[in-house]
Amino acid sequence: MNTHRHTELLELSRDLGAEHRHLAILGEGNTSARLDADSFWVKASGSSLGTLKDGDLVACRFAPLLELMDETAPEDERVDSVLFASRLDEQARKPSVEALFHAFLLTLPGVEFVGHTHPVAVNSILCSPRAEEFAKRRIFPDEVVCCGPASVFVPYMDPGLKLAQEIRLRTLAFLEERGAPPRVILLKSHGIITLGGSASAVKGAMLMAVKAASIFLGAAALGGPLFMSDADVERIGNRRDEHYRQKALKL
Repeated sequence: MNTHRHTELLELSRDLGAEHRHLAILGEGNTSARLDADSFWVKASGSSLGTLKDGDLVACRFAPLLELMDETAPEDERVDSVLFASRLDEQARKPSVEALFHAFLLTLPGVEFVGHTHPVAVNSILCSPRAEEFAKRRIFPDEVVCCGPASVFVPYMDPGLKLAQEIRLRTLAFLEERGAPPRVILLKSHGIITLGGSASAVKGAMLMAVKAASIFLGAAALGGPLFMSDADVERIGNRRDEHYRQKALKL
């Protein structure tokens, strides 16, 4: 077992679930990290990010979950059986139903960690008519640096298989259009997913997206926000000094 990666995932989970961050309460949210080419860790169903323990991480095989995502309309019992069957240890707890989208996202180039939470500020926008606008535009330079030039926007879907399939569809379209995976995926009336090559990248994108949401809400109260132009977003995204800073911060 990659004990360093396991420890990183526990630390990331507890940090995202810390009460003062207001990103997740009770059993909300989940996290994952690649274990090897064939398997990954994901939070167990019903566990709390803020108090996650060793036994709350379940090692799962990619293959059965990715195969299930190609099925059109399996019954809930079928989904449950595949989730249980994907476990490397038959005595382990049930993986989160959102292990499905984690399995897909961890197959994207350069992605080693994934985090999913339900922040109040972000959901205030995602539960509004301006949700897609927030996903596609940027307000300030550090949002571009940490969250990328745009986010994937996913309309509301039933959590589980349908949501995972829609995330796959829209993320692959983003990858084809932009040549790189997204750093942020926004789920209407649900929450946020951040992904990257390190736990730091996932945490950085998550916290910066929450900051951007808070600024968006404040600016909207004053008649805004005023968005950056596409040219300015592209300029920030391609600056050598920003790339250096991203590398230094493990973003």
